[in-house]
Amino acid sequence: MNEPTRPGPLELDGVTVSFGRGDTRTTVFDGLGLTFEPGVMTALVGPSGSGKSSLLAVAGALLRPEAGRVLLGGEDLAALTDAGRARVRRESIGYMFQSGNLLSGLPAVEQLLAAAYISGRRPRGYRSRAEEALGAVGLGHRLRHRPEQLSGGERQRVALARALFLSPRLLLVDEPTAAVDRSQAGDLAGLLAARTREDRCVTVVATHDPVVAEAAGRVVDMATLTGALPA
Repeated sequence: MNEPTRPGPLELDGVTVSFGRGDTRTTVFDGLGLTFEPGVMTALVGPSGSGKSSLLAVAGALLRPEAGRVLLGGEDLAALTDAGRARVRRESIGYMFQSGNLLSGLPAVEQLLAAAYISGRRPRGYRSRAEEALGAVGLGHRLRHRPEQLSGGERQRVALARALFLSPRLLLVDEPTAAVDRSQAGDLAGLLAARTREDRCVTVVATHDPVVAEAAGRVVDMATLTGALPA
């Protein structure tokens, strides 16, 4: 399988998202329009409930909007079949969830190799690259440790290395420094910004951390967007 080509921008065009029905219905976005350019790390800031995680879910083809288009390199992810959306997630999108979302029982380096396998790449030849990725987040000495042997911050760093590992076209990151030491937060934020520039990927980071926002090339305050409801 060939490496994915670099994308054009990620475009949210007239996106509407709501949850619940009737009196309990809450609109998160109503006709939202945003564009995220390749090579620019964008930080989404704002209070809990302002839509940061919902935007990541829509952008990453995990949540289908009620209306509007979600364009990645001109391809409308919202219009794809479930199988088509799964394909894009496997081949083109790197995720870092706040919980880490690691596979139970797999050593850190195998977490990255499993991601390669799932994406359609054969892990042979990727081991040294996986070890380098873990070294870049300060875990070169924890390659063989399983999730239950790692701290919360270490699990987050494995998840970040896994998201960066295959140089995705679209990188979506949720609170990357929430569980790491303050001394490491700046290094991880700088790594994200540098890889975004080098790989020319589209990077969107939801964060409450001013260190991450400072490293970003662009900051979007979700509470000020039309259709975004503050907490």
